[in-house]
Amino acid sequence: MSIRPVPAVLVGLLDDAAVFPPGNAPLAGAVAAHREHRAAWYAPMVGPLLVPPEDVPGVPDDLEIGVVGPLDAVARVVDSGRAVRQLEVPVAKRGEDPQPGLADLLALIRTTGLTAYAETPLTWGLTAALDTLAEARAAGLPVAPKFRTGGLAAELFPTPVELAAVVCACRDRGLPFKLTAGLHHAIRHSDPETGFIHHGFLNVLVASAVAADGAGPADVAKVLASGDAVSLVTAVHPWMARERPLWIGFGSCSIAEPLADLRVLGLLPTTEEGST
Repeated sequence: MSIRPVPAVLVGLLDDAAVFPPGNAPLAGAVAAHREHRAAWYAPMVGPLLVPPEDVPGVPDDLEIGVVGPLDAVARVVDSGRAVRQLEVPVAKRGEDPQPGLADLLALIRTTGLTAYAETPLTWGLTAALDTLAEARAAGLPVAPKFRTGGLAAELFPTPVELAAVVCACRDRGLPFKLTAGLHHAIRHSDPETGFIHHGFLNVLVASAVAADGAGPADVAKVLASGDAVSLVTAVHPWMARERPLWIGFGSCSIAEPLADLRVLGLLPTTEEGST
């Protein structure tokens, strides 16, 4: 008896951000856990281990990594010769013009050819930044935007309307996007400790699918705001054997929590289930 394969729509959904807040796992523990993930039946769901530049020397060379941090520190890792799968660089702080940071990141990509994600604030300058990224992709550069969907303060969580506008803006430009922060659970919910309302990753998956099918921002926002697990699971079923549209995936400090939610919702088998 063998475990059913991971559905195509979930392949590569999670990058392993165990060392980042709020998980803050020690590097040695994160490396050991990542090896277990890579050897598990659900390994197709899991992308590289994400680490800050200062942790790179402590990661064995045989593990795929993504380096997340300021451009100058990330560039030093690249210059060191360490093999890197992807770079993730914040190009501006909230309220700052992202264009200068984008220009520097694009210059590095042109030199290295590495895949990169430009973490772009959902504030002033976003539209121009998306235009720049779309032009860069059209020219063949492996770059895409990355957005934060949570954090340690309530204002770091975009509303469904704000996030829907970004999803549709990326769709209109042919831009795939990555997300990070706050997406540990499948369904939109309120955190009992902080009271912050978190986006659900299943909401985002369905919202990306309906956006790819041409839905407008209002309809995409309705999906993002939904707390109805049954309707979301029903909506994702037609996509299970297809590649995930628009949304590249997200970094999560927990692999176990998303995995558990997907099992509970019937979208992944338990380790005891299988098919011949």
